[in-house]
Amino acid sequence: VQLVESGGGLVQPGGSLRLSCAASGFTFSSYVMKWYRQAPGKERESVAQITSAGGSSNYADSVKGRFTISRDDAKNTVYLQMNSLKPEDTAVYYCNARNTYLGRTYWGQGTQVTVSS
Repeated sequence: VQLVESGGGLVQPGGSLRLSCAASGFTFSSYVMKWYRQAPGKERESVAQITSAGGSSNYADSVKGRFTISRDDAKNTVYLQMNSLKPEDTAVYYCNARNTYLGRTYWGQGTQVTVSS
């Protein structure tokens, strides 16, 4: 099983980034996909979630209206489009796959996002 994030980097405030998470080794379409983030000295927090088959999504209040989660089950990939980035969005972003029925959860290795002028 692998979850491989990409797309992080350094961006100026107000800029945009698109994170990708490529999955392999499990039935991607049957898993809820989530993005978490962890800033230095802070606990890991949930940012966005999308259900299997993309039926619904939800977001942390701090990113609503700025971030969009989506998935492409044909490519086994989940995305996080991040717009209007703020310095407080600086963190390591992690991809998570969860199937509560099977009792399985997988994590990616994380990708660094730094928002700074």
